[in-house]
Parts: sequence; structure tokens; C-alpha cells
Amino acid sequence: MILKQKNRLFLVFFLIGMMFTANAAEIWVSVSGKDSNIGTKDSPLATVHMAVRKARELRRLKDASIKDGIHIIIMDGTYNLNEPLFIRPEDSGTAESPTTIEAAANAKPIFSGGLEIKNWKKSAIAINGLKAETVWVADAPKQAGEILNYRQLWVNDIKAVRAKSTAGNKMDRILSWDAASETCWIPFKDKSVKFEPGMEMFIVQWWAIANLRIKNIEIRKDSARLSFEKPESRIQSEHPWPAPWISKNNGNSAFYLNNGMSMLNEAGEWYLDRKNAKIYYIPRTGENMVSAKVTVPVLENLVEVKGTIDSPVSYFKFKRISFQYSNWLRPSQQGHVPLQAGMYLLDAYKLKIPGTPNQANLENQAWVGRPRAAVEANYTNNIVFEGCSFEHLSSTGLDFNKGTNHNRIQGNLFKDIGGNGMSLGVFSEESFEAHLPLNVKDEREVCSDELIADNLITNVANEDWGCLGIAAGFVKNLTIEHNEISDVAYSGISMGWGWTHTANVMRNNKIIGNKIHHYAKHLHDVAGIYTLSSQADSRIEENYIDKVYFSPYAHDPFLWLYMYTDEGSQHFTIQNNWIPIQKILKNNNGPEGNIWKDNYAFVNPKIKENAGIRKPYADLTKQVVVDEAWGLQEMPKAVVVEIVGTDLDIEKIKSTIKGFRIVGEELYQWQNHLVIYGLMNQPERVKKKLALAFPKLEIKVYENPVYDFQKFERCKDSNPVSEWENIILTANLVDDPKMQKEYVDYHATQFEKWPEIAKGFCNADFQQLQVFKNGRQLMLIISIPKGESLDKLNPKTTENNPRVNDWNNLMKKYQTGIEGTKPDETWIFLNKIK
Repeated sequence: MILKQKNRLFLVFFLIGMMFTANAAEIWVSVSGKDSNIGTKDSPLATVHMAVRKARELRRLKDASIKDGIHIIIMDGTYNLNEPLFIRPEDSGTAESPTTIEAAANAKPIFSGGLEIKNWKKSAIAINGLKAETVWVADAPKQAGEILNYRQLWVNDIKAVRAKSTAGNKMDRILSWDAASETCWIPFKDKSVKFEPGMEMFIVQWWAIANLRIKNIEIRKDSARLSFEKPESRIQSEHPWPAPWISKNNGNSAFYLNNGMSMLNEAGEWYLDRKNAKIYYIPRTGENMVSAKVTVPVLENLVEVKGTIDSPVSYFKFKRISFQYSNWLRPSQQGHVPLQAGMYLLDAYKLKIPGTPNQANLENQAWVGRPRAAVEANYTNNIVFEGCSFEHLSSTGLDFNKGTNHNRIQGNLFKDIGGNGMSLGVFSEESFEAHLPLNVKDEREVCSDELIADNLITNVANEDWGCLGIAAGFVKNLTIEHNEISDVAYSGISMGWGWTHTANVMRNNKIIGNKIHHYAKHLHDVAGIYTLSSQADSRIEENYIDKVYFSPYAHDPFLWLYMYTDEGSQHFTIQNNWIPIQKILKNNNGPEGNIWKDNYAFVNPKIKENAGIRKPYADLTKQVVVDEAWGLQEMPKAVVVEIVGTDLDIEKIKSTIKGFRIVGEELYQWQNHLVIYGLMNQPERVKKKLALAFPKLEIKVYENPVYDFQKFERCKDSNPVSEWENIILTANLVDDPKMQKEYVDYHATQFEKWPEIAKGFCNADFQQLQVFKNGRQLMLIISIPKGESLDKLNPKTTENNPRVNDWNNLMKKYQTGIEGTKPDETWIFLNKIK
């Protein structure tokens, strides 16, 4: 008997030894394993939690097998987590002996925080006017005797829609907001919508949204007055930015109501009836609820990597693991009123007397909290996430918060995420006012020296529309390079926090070689790349930014940008970025400024070609999401607006046109003629607004030039310079309709019949030459390199090119001076207003 027991013990130790015969220890995990197994490939464990514990013990005992590292190998399948995986300092590896959690060869393991809902049946009763058996129902799962709560539901990995008051992508607009009583009036024509406990209002406000729990709905005829639960009721009505918006020009804040049984009426919608422990769903076309995989999230956090400032988690890797189905319930418990980037307000109010010691003109105060993430890291170094996927997540995908440094996030997929794809760095501690510059006594607290490279971030911010592909707060030495970002509700990448030009921890941050497209799906005041605050020695270079979604409910429909340096931004070098036009904004930047150079469509073509994900991760691009049915922003076009009158209030006109979002806006004047030139959308809308503001002035719009010479089109092997100066002249055509038509016809065929003219413009290095016409009057725009002189360049048009003189002499018979010119004057130069 004793002999047999010794033999069994020998066999166990022999098998354990077999696990570590290679250069590194291996611990295997399988969905069909048992945690009482020894962890070999043939006798795998059941949970990664036990595998990490075994690895921890090997390190504690300094087992010889771990000399070259520990590999926790996860076999194929879905691992339903009952609790988050907690990686702590004792799990740390070393540079020579890291610990790696990785997928087995050809396996695609999933760490899931979700729960599948089964046994769906057709409802035998008619619901909300729908035919019987249209709606399907299942029992709502319980945990510890309580109905599980969640805000998302996926059918076959496609997110369903929480039952709401509007159809499809449509939204209504509020009627008014009363901050004093903390109430909102909305249109309420659909009396089928009934108040139910748990109902919410989802509202758009500038660059953010809010989720507000409804306390009561008071109906009066075709309107209703909403009141809300606290604490969000006070915060929503008291905080100044971003707030509900009332606008005759662009429409009031858009909204819908959701999470009510009475609103369940459209395919793809679902509702959780917690009172009666039922889940209801209306299938989309092609969905078979008998066999469909229906998943709801349970865990808010799937993995937490957490060290301390003196004992960080080090040298731990995740490779080819999929993290799926995370929950986030705070909006259901306390509402959700974000300041920016999804950081929700804990308190915020407007200052009666503006100004703080840090910012003399600051008018508001705000304190923020941070949403949960599927995977969170604090106080870590040399952590790696490579080849992983983050999908079907309610809030942030991956969050490197505080004290993280020298980590690498490379070659991962971030897809179908409710909040930020990634968040990095502190966005103000909860007790730290959000507009204060962060400086620390111990630099180890700062998120630093991180590499974010070759990741695909697509279909993110689909719950909290104010979130981003990548959101970085107070960070230093951060490199964000060669990622691709698409299908985002707000901006692509934001870098910085604090709204201040005061020096702080941020420095040497780099955004390089990223491809950002199809963003701004729902909000405005938005950019492909956005920055805040002073960031010494930082660079934004060689990015490719293109294709901006049209947002149907934006407060300011033209405030979309490719690059946007916002409050306090300074010390950036921003150069060699491919953007279609120079639609950028420099808003209240720091006094020491930024360097801008060569950001347009004529940078080296290799920049556009090389941007985005590199090998060996390029296959990720097969999963790029683009909503082809969603419209894109109309590109602004060159337009001249002329204002004529005896009482030109230049400063008032400047103030009025500020909201028109004119790209490259410039003003020129001659006598009682004021000209606005730039790229703009909807010029007739501009005209109407100016006419309303200045009813005594004549407003004329010149669009669709009758002649348009562009250097990049007409001059071989020659790109435009990055900065040019415009010279604007005006004249009339003679008062003869036949001759006016001849003039236009000549210009329509000039490139074919008079090619020497374009050649002359090329020789003179004209960047563009445009002729606009309104009635008889012409506007001529000549663009030359900045710092050059028209007097110097113009003679080059005729050098060895006599036919240019022939053209000029021919055109003279068609042209005459405008009213107010002298008898011998034809073309009048307008003076630029600085």
C-alpha cells in the first residue's frame, strides 16, 4: 500500500516535470479542463485564474523551469469569467523571464464577461400594436436572487437597440430647458409612449451626450415636461459646458427616450422587464431566435492589472486573446453627464465671477470620474498586448490609467465598443479640478513611454458618442503610430487634458503615421486629431486624415475639422499630414504657439500610402467598419462674398461670419466694397444670415468659377507650396450680353485652345487663378507663394510666351471698371484687412 502511494507521487512529480522540459514553463488551459488537473497539454486546467496562480507559485518558489519565462497557453473556446482576472505584482516576470498568456496555435480563445440567454419563445400576446408572435421573450437571468442588469444585448454578435422612442437613426429635438427647475420640455405627440421606472433620456449636447434617468413625465397636450433623478438632474442643469442647446439656426439639442416597454416596436429592439423578470426582443430579418446566440454583459471588468508605485506589475504579456462582453452600469445607477472624452461629471458649475489662480478667464469648474474598462492597468511596466481583440464592450476597451510606463499595445483589434477604444493617462483625479495642470512629485505616477502601434480601432464610441478611438490625458513620451481608426461617433485621437497653457507633466508626445477616416458620425466640434494644453516637444506628423461623416443633429454642422489644437495647445510641431483641405482650427492656443508646416493634399504621396497599419498586422484591415449608408460631409468650395454699402462695420461683420466656419477666411476692401474669400459650405445660407444681420447692405455671392487654374492640375511635376497669399481684383464685363457670353466661352476653352496661358501661369509659379462672375461683375483671385510679389512674378507669364500678350489684349475689349473707378481704370486691387 505504501509502495503504491509512492509510485503515484512519483508519477505526479514526473508529469509536472514534463510541463517544464522546454526552455520555458508551459501551463495549459482548456474549456474542457479541470482546475484539479496538473496543467499539461494533455491535462489542462479549466480557468486562466488557476493558471496565473500556478505561475505565481512557480515564481514564489523560484522554480528552475521559469528561467526563460512562463507561457500560459489558452486552447480554443469561450471562457466565461465569473470574476475579473487579477494580475498583481507577485505575477510579474522579468526581462529574461516574462509571463505570457497566449492563444494556442490556430486557437481563438475568448475571455467573456457575458452570459448567453437561451430558451426564447414567441410571445402569444400582441405587444404595442404588433401582431402576436412578433415579439420574442425569454426569462431574465438572476444572480444571488436578483435580476441581472445590463444596458446592452447582442444577437449573433450584433448589438441590438434598447427600445427607444424614435425610429431608426432619427431623433427628436427638445423644446426648451429650464435650468432653475431642472426640467426639460419635449414634443410628445406619440401618446403610446408611457412613463415607466427606469426610462432614460439620451440627449446630444455639443461634443458630448448625456444619459438622464427620468423621474417623471408630465404631459400637456402635444408636449411633455421631464424631470430627472439625482445626482444627474442638478449636474445636467448646472454645468455650463457642454450644455443643452437652443438654436433657431441649427436646431435645439437632439434626443430620444429609451428603456421602456411601450417603446418596443421596431425590429432589432429589446427591453429588459426587471419587475417581471422577462427579456423581450423583436428579431431582425434573418435572425432565428431558436438558434441565435444572444449575449448580455455581466462583468464590468474582465482583467485588472494592478501594481503599486513601488511594486508595479512588470513583464507580463497577453497575445492573441479576445476580450468580449463587458458591462457598465453607472449610467443606470447615477446617470451619465460627461465633460469630454467620456469622463463623467461628479460636480460642475459656472463661476459667478470668472477667473482662477491658474486661468484668469476661466468661467467654470468641473470634477470628473472615469468610466470602467474591460481591461484596466495601473502601475505597470513592460506589459504587452499584442494580436488581441477587444469586442462587444459596453464602455472603454483598454485603459492604461496611472503609473503605467514602457508598455506596448500593438497589432490589436478594437471593435464594437461603447466608449473609448483606448484610454491612457490620468484625466484629472476625482478630487482634482479638471482645468488644473497636472504636476507630480513622483514622475512614476505619470503614464509614460507607451507605444500604441498598428492597432485597428473601428466602430467605437457607439454608446457614449462623445468618446474617441484613442483618448490620452496627462501623458508623456507617448507614441501613437500607424494605427487605423474608422467609424467613430466623435474624434479619432485626442491628446491632452486641462485646457491650459501652463507647463505640466505632458511632453514629448507623438502622433505619427495614423490613418483616420469616417469619424464625426454623430457629434460636432470634432477632429481627426485633437489636442489640449501645453505639451513640450510634441509632434503630429505624417498622418492621413480623410472622409468625415455628416452628423444630422450637430449643433454647429460646419464645425468639423481634420486637425484641431484647442485650449492652451502649444509646443507642437504639426507637419507633413495628408488632409484634403486645410480645414483646421487653432482655438485659444498657448502664447508660445505651435509650428504648422505642409499639412494639405500635396505632401509626399508616400505619406498617404504608408499611413496606417504595417506588416505583419496588415490583415487587421479586413475588419475595418465603414457605414456606407451614412452620408459624408460636403467639402467646402471656394466662394467670394461681396458686401457693398456706405456703412461697413468691419468688426461686426468679422464677428458675424465667425460662426460660418469659412476655411482660410480672408477679408479685402476697396472703398465701400468688402470681400470675404475662402472655402465654405452653403454660400446661400451665408448670404441669408448676412442679409439678416445687415439689412441695409447689398450681399452678393460669387461661386462656381467660370475659370479655375490650379497649379497641381496644370503644371507637370509641380506641387503647390504649403502657404500662399491671395491677391483679389474686381472689374466689370461690358454691358453687352453677347460679349459677356464670348468672354465666358473663351475661358471655358482656354486650356485647350490657348494652352500657352496656363504655361505662363506655371512659369510665374501662380498657385491658382480663379475668375468668378456675378451678373456683369468679375472677381479675380491670384494666389502666389507666401512672401513673393505679384509685380515680380507676373512678368514671367510672358517670358518667351508672346501669346499671353495676345490673350491679354483680346480680353481688354470685354472688361471695364466697376462703379466708382476712374475712366482709365479696369481691374481694381482690393486691400487685405488684417
